[in-house]
Amino acid sequence: MKFETLSLHGGQTVDETKSRGVPLYRTSAYLFDSAQHAQDLFSLKVLGNIYTRLGNPTQDVLEQRLALLEGGKASLALASGTNAVFYTMINICDGGDEIVASSGLYGGTYTMFDAILPQFGIKTRFADINDPESFRKKITDKTRVLYIESVGNPALDVADIEAFAKIADEYEIPLVVDSTFSSPYLLKPLEWGANIVIHSLTKWIGGHGTALGGIVVDGGTFDWSREKFSLYNRPDKGYHDLRFGHDLGELNSLAFILRMRTVPLRNLGGCISPDNSWMFLQGLETLALRMERHSRNALAVAEFLSGHERVDWVRYPGLKGDSQYEKAQRYLPRGAGGMVVFGIKGGREAGQKFIEALSLFSHVANVGDAKSLAIHPASTTHSQLSSDALDSAGIGEELVRLSIGIENIDDILEDLKNALAMS
Repeated sequence: MKFETLSLHGGQTVDETKSRGVPLYRTSAYLFDSAQHAQDLFSLKVLGNIYTRLGNPTQDVLEQRLALLEGGKASLALASGTNAVFYTMINICDGGDEIVASSGLYGGTYTMFDAILPQFGIKTRFADINDPESFRKKITDKTRVLYIESVGNPALDVADIEAFAKIADEYEIPLVVDSTFSSPYLLKPLEWGANIVIHSLTKWIGGHGTALGGIVVDGGTFDWSREKFSLYNRPDKGYHDLRFGHDLGELNSLAFILRMRTVPLRNLGGCISPDNSWMFLQGLETLALRMERHSRNALAVAEFLSGHERVDWVRYPGLKGDSQYEKAQRYLPRGAGGMVVFGIKGGREAGQKFIEALSLFSHVANVGDAKSLAIHPASTTHSQLSSDALDSAGIGEELVRLSIGIENIDDILEDLKNALAMS
């Protein structure tokens, strides 16, 4: 089935109630058929429902649907996109291991890698997303993962995923791609050689700013039995000395997701609620339609801003002449997404005046809503970064971030025109 059909039907098996809509299962626990059934579930001899912290039938449909849409083997939904990033990293890296990551990351992810993961003995070396060879230069014998964003937040650099995949494959380490800004409708990183894909469900997949969630999709293509991945090769004391890279039999290709569900999720508890899973399924049904409108409106906004006297520069990967245009044509042929960033003349003060002068746009710390949103990253979402880190990420004092919604484009442009006149 094609994308639009899968987004409506994928992963759902109509049950005995004959409910056309996916049921919302509000329960914390599930009945076992017998003592042996319970034992088999806990020992991973069979798969099934145990406790909603580990999984839920509503959540299962969401996970199956996203795996199908991304072309992956399995996925795991979690409490937030940030939670999905954190669990992915601690599901790969042990103390003493290293990550090579883009310096142009979402501020929360950058801080996680730069300040929090070192508390666990995990070090990150940052490199230039526009220069894949700069990643190669940072790889050591301790490197266990390459981490990039498909479209960077907020600088909107488009990653040459295939080039990064070749480097990762050469060094026998997984390539992890946060693809939140592109969504599976515009880009499927697994098709370009990535091994694992992460989304903040809160953004375009949900699409309405009503719930928090994240998801990790496993392509099932990476061999975790390689000796350097200690978490998968040494006996796990928390799971009766199970070696996740060796002892799962027919499920070995799902070692990454099974370990994430049974170790980080089971014991740290960052679970998604059944209600939020249900809301994201509603959003998925219209994802294709919304991404088309987001992309079309965003291009019109970029073209408008590029000719405005109060604007210093504009970044939109789908805009002809943009430094990312060629990569966007290759990786994002259906549209370059709903994000536009620009530099306003007058720096921070002018940027803040512009934000306050908007009336249709909402001033919130979010993106991917059906409604248009705006923020000044240097003073808000990325304010925890040092001046050097801001420069490295391409975030100047003048940068304004716009998440373009699906309103009528005339109304969007009118609001921008009025706000620029008042800034």
